[in-house]
Amino acid sequence: MDTQLQGKGVLVTGGAGGIGSAVVRAFAEEQAKVAVHYHQSADKAEALARELGGVALRADLTSEADVDALVPAAVKALGRLDVLVANAGVWPPADEPVWKMPLARWRRTLAENLDSVFLSCRAFLRHVETTGSGNIILIASTAGLFGEAGHSDYAAAKGALASGFLKSLKNELTRIAPLGRVNTVCPGWTGVERHQDKLTDPVFINRVTRTMPLRKLGRPEDVARVVVTLASDRVSGHVTGEVITVAGGMEGRVLHES
Repeated sequence: MDTQLQGKGVLVTGGAGGIGSAVVRAFAEEQAKVAVHYHQSADKAEALARELGGVALRADLTSEADVDALVPAAVKALGRLDVLVANAGVWPPADEPVWKMPLARWRRTLAENLDSVFLSCRAFLRHVETTGSGNIILIASTAGLFGEAGHSDYAAAKGALASGFLKSLKNELTRIAPLGRVNTVCPGWTGVERHQDKLTDPVFINRVTRTMPLRKLGRPEDVARVVVTLASDRVSGHVTGEVITVAGGMEGRVLHES
Protein backbone atom coordinates (compact mmCIF):
# COMPACT_ATOMS: atom_id res chain seq x y z
CA MET A 1 0.00 0.00 0.00
CA ASP A 2 1.21 3.48 -0.85
CA THR A 3 1.56 5.39 2.43
CA GLN A 4 1.93 8.71 0.57
CA LEU A 5 4.87 9.60 2.80
CA GLN A 6 7.19 10.12 -0.16
CA GLY A 7 8.84 13.52 0.10
CA LYS A 8 7.42 14.24 3.56
CA GLY A 9 9.77 15.67 6.18
CA VAL A 10 10.18 13.60 9.34
CA LEU A 11 12.10 14.35 12.53
CA VAL A 12 12.95 11.31 14.68
CA THR A 13 14.33 12.13 18.11
CA GLY A 14 16.78 9.57 19.43
CA GLY A 15 17.12 8.46 15.83
CA ALA A 16 20.48 6.74 16.31
CA GLY A 17 19.21 4.28 18.93
CA GLY A 18 17.87 0.76 18.49
CA ILE A 19 14.21 1.58 17.90
CA GLY A 20 15.00 5.04 16.56
CA SER A 21 17.28 3.81 13.80
CA ALA A 22 14.67 1.24 12.72
CA VAL A 23 12.10 4.03 12.56
CA VAL A 24 14.44 6.17 10.46
CA ARG A 25 15.03 3.28 8.05
CA ALA A 26 11.31 2.56 7.79
CA PHE A 27 10.55 6.16 6.80
CA ALA A 28 13.44 6.14 4.33
CA GLU A 29 11.93 3.03 2.72
CA GLU A 30 8.79 5.11 2.14
CA GLN A 31 11.03 7.75 0.50
CA ALA A 32 10.42 10.31 3.22
CA LYS A 33 13.12 12.85 4.07
CA VAL A 34 14.39 12.16 7.58
CA ALA A 35 16.23 14.20 10.18
CA VAL A 36 18.07 11.95 12.65
CA HIS A 37 18.26 13.66 16.01
CA TYR A 38 20.99 12.66 18.46
CA HIS A 39 22.47 13.93 21.69
CA GLN A 40 25.69 11.95 22.19
CA SER A 41 25.68 9.32 19.41
CA ALA A 42 27.14 11.57 16.72
CA ASP A 43 28.99 8.85 14.79
CA LYS A 44 25.96 6.56 14.54
CA ALA A 45 23.56 9.35 13.64
CA GLU A 46 25.81 10.84 10.98
CA ALA A 47 26.55 7.44 9.44
CA LEU A 48 22.83 6.61 9.31
CA ALA A 49 21.97 9.97 7.79
CA ARG A 50 24.67 9.60 5.13
CA GLU A 51 23.51 6.09 4.27
CA LEU A 52 19.89 7.11 3.84
CA GLY A 53 20.32 10.59 2.42
CA GLY A 54 19.01 12.33 5.51
CA VAL A 55 20.54 14.78 7.95
CA ALA A 56 21.86 14.36 11.51
CA LEU A 57 21.01 17.09 14.03
CA ARG A 58 22.27 17.39 17.59
CA ALA A 59 20.28 18.67 20.56
CA ASP A 60 19.99 18.15 24.30
CA LEU A 61 16.24 17.60 24.56
CA THR A 62 16.19 18.75 28.17
CA SER A 63 17.47 22.15 27.04
CA GLU A 64 14.73 24.56 25.99
CA ALA A 65 17.09 26.51 23.74
CA ASP A 66 18.41 23.37 22.03
CA VAL A 67 14.95 22.05 21.27
CA ASP A 68 13.64 25.40 20.08
CA ALA A 69 16.53 25.45 17.60
CA LEU A 70 16.14 21.81 16.54
CA VAL A 71 12.84 22.09 14.69
CA PRO A 72 13.84 25.13 12.57
CA ALA A 73 17.08 23.32 11.76
CA ALA A 74 15.11 20.28 10.59
CA VAL A 75 12.81 22.44 8.48
CA LYS A 76 15.79 24.16 6.88
CA ALA A 77 17.65 20.92 6.19
CA LEU A 78 14.67 18.97 4.85
CA GLY A 79 12.77 21.79 3.19
CA ARG A 80 9.62 20.88 5.10
CA LEU A 81 8.56 19.11 8.30
CA ASP A 82 5.37 17.08 8.49
CA VAL A 83 5.93 14.44 11.17
CA LEU A 84 7.51 14.35 14.60
CA VAL A 85 8.41 11.01 16.14
CA ALA A 86 9.19 11.71 19.80
CA ASN A 87 11.23 8.59 20.38
CA ALA A 88 14.14 9.70 22.58
CA GLY A 89 14.12 8.49 26.17
CA VAL A 90 16.34 7.13 28.93
CA TRP A 91 15.68 4.07 31.10
CA PRO A 92 17.64 4.31 34.37
CA PRO A 93 19.12 0.84 34.99
CA ALA A 94 19.29 0.92 38.79
CA ASP A 95 16.34 -0.64 40.66
CA GLU A 96 15.12 2.03 43.10
CA PRO A 97 11.84 1.61 44.98
CA VAL A 98 9.98 4.82 45.78
CA TRP A 99 11.08 4.87 49.42
CA LYS A 100 14.73 4.79 48.36
CA MET A 101 14.62 6.88 45.19
CA PRO A 102 16.51 10.19 45.42
CA LEU A 103 14.56 13.23 44.29
CA ALA A 104 17.43 14.03 41.91
CA ARG A 105 16.89 10.77 40.02
CA TRP A 106 13.12 11.31 39.87
CA ARG A 107 13.59 14.77 38.42
CA ARG A 108 16.28 13.65 35.97
CA THR A 109 14.16 10.77 34.66
CA LEU A 110 11.11 12.96 34.16
CA ALA A 111 13.26 15.59 32.45
CA GLU A 112 14.73 13.02 30.05
CA ASN A 113 11.46 11.22 29.29
CA LEU A 114 8.66 13.76 29.74
CA ASP A 115 10.05 17.30 29.71
CA SER A 116 11.96 16.38 26.54
CA VAL A 117 8.76 15.26 24.81
CA PHE A 118 6.87 18.38 25.92
CA LEU A 119 9.64 20.60 24.54
CA SER A 120 9.85 18.63 21.29
CA CYS A 121 6.10 18.74 20.75
CA ARG A 122 5.93 22.43 21.63
CA ALA A 123 8.63 23.32 19.11
CA PHE A 124 7.03 21.15 16.43
CA LEU A 125 3.57 22.60 17.05
CA ARG A 126 4.89 26.14 16.70
CA HIS A 127 5.91 25.06 13.20
CA VAL A 128 2.54 23.37 12.61
CA GLU A 129 0.84 26.63 13.54
CA THR A 130 2.42 28.15 10.42
CA THR A 131 1.61 25.24 8.07
CA GLY A 132 -1.78 24.04 9.30
CA SER A 133 -0.84 20.37 9.18
CA GLY A 134 1.30 17.86 11.04
CA ASN A 135 1.32 14.49 12.78
CA ILE A 136 3.00 13.38 16.02
CA ILE A 137 3.85 9.87 17.20
CA LEU A 138 4.91 9.56 20.83
CA ILE A 139 6.97 6.54 21.86
CA ALA A 140 6.05 5.46 25.37
CA SER A 141 6.42 1.99 26.92
CA THR A 142 4.45 -0.84 28.44
CA ALA A 143 5.93 0.43 31.72
CA GLY A 144 3.50 3.32 31.35
CA LEU A 145 0.57 0.90 31.07
CA PHE A 146 1.41 -1.77 33.64
CA GLY A 147 3.94 0.01 35.85
CA GLU A 148 7.47 -1.18 36.53
CA ALA A 149 8.66 -1.92 40.05
CA GLY A 150 11.92 -0.19 40.82
CA HIS A 151 11.32 2.28 37.99
CA SER A 152 8.30 4.29 39.06
CA ASP A 153 9.94 7.43 37.69
CA TYR A 154 10.20 5.97 34.19
CA ALA A 155 6.71 4.43 34.38
CA ALA A 156 5.22 7.76 35.48
CA ALA A 157 6.81 9.63 32.57
CA LYS A 158 5.78 7.05 29.99
CA GLY A 159 2.31 6.78 31.51
CA ALA A 160 1.74 10.47 30.84
CA LEU A 161 2.58 9.94 27.17
CA ALA A 162 -0.04 7.20 27.00
CA SER A 163 -2.77 9.08 28.85
CA GLY A 164 -3.17 12.68 29.97
CA PHE A 165 -0.58 14.33 27.72
CA LEU A 166 -1.69 12.35 24.66
CA LYS A 167 -5.41 12.95 25.22
CA SER A 168 -4.94 16.68 25.78
CA LEU A 169 -2.64 17.09 22.80
CA LYS A 170 -4.93 15.37 20.31
CA ASN A 171 -7.65 17.89 21.14
CA GLU A 172 -5.35 20.91 21.11
CA LEU A 173 -3.69 19.95 17.84
CA THR A 174 -6.85 20.42 15.79
CA ARG A 175 -7.02 24.08 16.85
CA ILE A 176 -4.07 24.77 14.54
CA ALA A 177 -4.20 21.75 12.21
CA PRO A 178 -7.79 20.61 11.53
CA LEU A 179 -6.62 17.19 10.31
CA GLY A 180 -3.57 16.93 12.58
CA ARG A 181 -3.18 13.73 14.55
CA VAL A 182 -1.20 12.45 17.53
CA ASN A 183 -0.91 8.84 18.69
CA THR A 184 1.25 6.86 21.08
CA VAL A 185 3.12 3.60 20.55
CA CYS A 186 4.00 1.50 23.60
CA PRO A 187 6.70 -1.06 22.86
CA GLY A 188 7.25 -3.94 25.25
CA TRP A 189 10.60 -5.65 25.66
CA THR A 190 12.37 -5.15 22.32
CA GLY A 191 15.53 -6.86 21.08
CA VAL A 192 17.68 -3.84 20.34
CA GLU A 193 21.40 -4.06 19.61
CA ARG A 194 22.53 -3.68 23.23
CA HIS A 195 20.58 -6.86 24.10
CA GLN A 196 22.14 -9.07 21.41
CA ASP A 197 23.78 -11.32 23.98
CA LYS A 198 20.36 -12.20 25.44
CA LEU A 199 18.48 -12.93 22.24
CA THR A 200 19.52 -16.58 22.11
CA ASP A 201 19.22 -17.29 25.85
CA PRO A 202 16.10 -19.50 26.29
CA VAL A 203 15.90 -18.83 30.04
CA PHE A 204 15.82 -15.08 29.45
CA ILE A 205 13.34 -15.38 26.58
CA ASN A 206 10.99 -17.50 28.69
CA ARG A 207 11.16 -14.95 31.51
CA VAL A 208 10.37 -11.89 29.41
CA THR A 209 7.59 -13.60 27.42
CA ARG A 210 5.71 -15.12 30.37
CA THR A 211 3.06 -12.38 30.18
CA MET A 212 2.71 -12.57 26.38
CA PRO A 213 0.49 -14.93 24.37
CA LEU A 214 2.91 -14.46 21.44
CA ARG A 215 6.01 -16.05 22.91
CA LYS A 216 8.58 -14.27 20.79
CA LEU A 217 10.76 -11.24 21.28
CA GLY A 218 9.80 -7.95 19.73
CA ARG A 219 12.15 -6.40 17.19
CA PRO A 220 12.77 -2.71 16.49
CA GLU A 221 11.25 -3.21 13.03
CA ASP A 222 7.96 -4.30 14.64
CA VAL A 223 7.72 -0.90 16.32
CA ALA A 224 8.95 1.01 13.28
CA ARG A 225 6.27 -0.37 10.98
CA VAL A 226 3.53 0.71 13.38
CA VAL A 227 5.03 4.19 13.62
CA VAL A 228 5.06 4.57 9.84
CA THR A 229 1.47 3.35 9.65
CA LEU A 230 0.33 5.96 12.18
CA ALA A 231 2.29 8.71 10.41
CA SER A 232 0.51 8.03 7.13
CA ASP A 233 -2.61 10.14 6.56
CA ARG A 234 -3.69 7.70 3.89
CA VAL A 235 -3.46 4.63 6.11
CA SER A 236 -4.39 6.12 9.51
CA GLY A 237 -6.06 9.39 8.61
CA HIS A 238 -8.99 8.82 11.00
CA VAL A 239 -6.89 7.60 13.94
CA THR A 240 -5.89 10.03 16.68
CA GLY A 241 -5.47 9.95 20.43
CA GLU A 242 -4.91 6.20 20.40
CA VAL A 243 -2.39 4.00 22.20
CA ILE A 244 -1.00 1.11 20.16
CA THR A 245 0.85 -1.53 22.17
CA VAL A 246 3.55 -3.47 20.33
CA ALA A 247 4.30 -6.20 22.83
CA GLY A 248 2.95 -9.53 21.65
CA GLY A 249 -0.31 -9.11 23.56
CA MET A 250 1.45 -8.48 26.90
CA GLU A 251 -0.74 -8.39 29.98
CA GLY A 252 -0.06 -7.41 33.56
CA ARG A 253 -0.20 -11.05 34.65
CA VAL A 254 1.71 -14.26 34.03
CA LEU A 255 0.21 -16.36 31.22
CA HIS A 256 2.86 -19.09 31.06
CA GLU A 257 4.48 -20.79 34.03
CA SER A 258 7.48 -22.01 32.04
